[in-house]
Amino acid sequence: MVIARVVQSPSGTQVQPIDTLRDSVRLAEGLTKDKNLDEKSIERGLKALHRFGDRLKNFEAKKVRVVATNTLRVARNADAFIKEAEKLLGFPIEVVAGREEARLIYIGASHDAPTCDGKRFVLDIGGGSTEFIIGDGYEPKLLESLYIGCVSYSQQYFPDGLVDAYNFKQAQTAARREIQAISSQFRKLGWKQSIGSSGTARAIAELIAQNGFDGVPHDLPINGAGGVITREGLQQLKKALIANEYVDKSHLIGLKSDRKPVLPGGLAIMLAAFDELGIERMEVTEAALRLGVLYDLMGRAQHHDMRFVTVEQFMQRYGVDRAQAKRVSDAAVYFLEQLPKPKNENRKDNIHILSWAAKLHEIGLSISHNGYHKHSAYIASHADMPGFSRLDQARLAALLLGHTGKLGKIAVTSAYIDWRMLFCLRLAHVICRRRDDEVLTDIQITESEQGFILKIPKKWAEKNPLTQFGLEKESSDWQKIGRDYQINLI
Repeated sequence: MVIARVVQSPSGTQVQPIDTLRDSVRLAEGLTKDKNLDEKSIERGLKALHRFGDRLKNFEAKKVRVVATNTLRVARNADAFIKEAEKLLGFPIEVVAGREEARLIYIGASHDAPTCDGKRFVLDIGGGSTEFIIGDGYEPKLLESLYIGCVSYSQQYFPDGLVDAYNFKQAQTAARREIQAISSQFRKLGWKQSIGSSGTARAIAELIAQNGFDGVPHDLPINGAGGVITREGLQQLKKALIANEYVDKSHLIGLKSDRKPVLPGGLAIMLAAFDELGIERMEVTEAALRLGVLYDLMGRAQHHDMRFVTVEQFMQRYGVDRAQAKRVSDAAVYFLEQLPKPKNENRKDNIHILSWAAKLHEIGLSISHNGYHKHSAYIASHADMPGFSRLDQARLAALLLGHTGKLGKIAVTSAYIDWRMLFCLRLAHVICRRRDDEVLTDIQITESEQGFILKIPKKWAEKNPLTQFGLEKESSDWQKIGRDYQINLI
């Protein structure tokens, strides 16, 4: 966990870390064969987050962001773990997709790495996944996330810490096979600078330096960076590990006890990346995901939220009718703002989610008019949406699926639905069906104990019989799922 302050200067804004808490939990070690977290790893994780939560007690929710990565992407019991973890931590946890993780890693690394006149390649080897990114300046251009990690590979190919030539060849070959799927597009785009970010890269660079595998033994940092990894240094480190046979028996200078169990897997992946991508030299930075999350959080606070950019790109990609999207968005937000704000509601975030759902509700039309809302929901669920967490996408998809059609399909899968937001979106969709700039100031909504009350002028209803018919059908649909929907003509 990193705590930082935002520092303003004439040249721009920076994030300055002021406190760090680190706990090597390694959840990935606790994944069973059926992809469930075991009790020991759950206990380690919850204890660590409980301690972190104590440090964050006085923080406002909008100033804290918590992200979970690969292990909680794949664990079948992740939801149960997250539910308990959020209680102890005191803040919501976002499970981010692989490419979103890659984007955040690049943001962090690019703010800390040496300056580069040209494109930059960033490699981040995590416990269960490895991220590959090419960017220019602070902007990522090409992102991939592969299911190869130092924990999973160490467990699979180096059981009990046994490191021999056969095991290493198997691990390295397996990693090369995975990287081959993306290597051609990365080589084609090209880069001038290679950066290895976070723990595995840093540990390898330290071992190469302190054991003199690239020349005279020395300590970090080197040339203002967090160290350097060379192809020759990697080969020498590999030979040293194989010579010791068991990683626990290694006499390598600077090899920390908590790094020993995962070093062989991480090294095999690093060598595979060097081989497949033609890398000879890589600079290292400790900054990666955590710093990237902080810069992204700062961007949201300063209205540079990447999610707005993503929605704009999706509207363009799927040929959205922008005038209609704006009508539905304005109407849905207008209705939501008429409803009282519950004590625990993040109204600002809900307004954003509702507005984005309104702007994207017709993206499924690019596939088919029939059942287009299902296509819209599918795209939102499965597409790479930079800036959006998995929860964000699930909430968005649920609104898109439910914005029209029968409500019964939503009632049985309502985990991600805010019924008040769905009511506002469906109402906006009905009211704006004619695709003209209807004045909404005379339409009022309130909540009842069992549902909602809609008040519309009688004269307006008489002038808009099709809309009135649609509203009456809505009332019937809501009543079928046990929710009241009154229409009062005034």
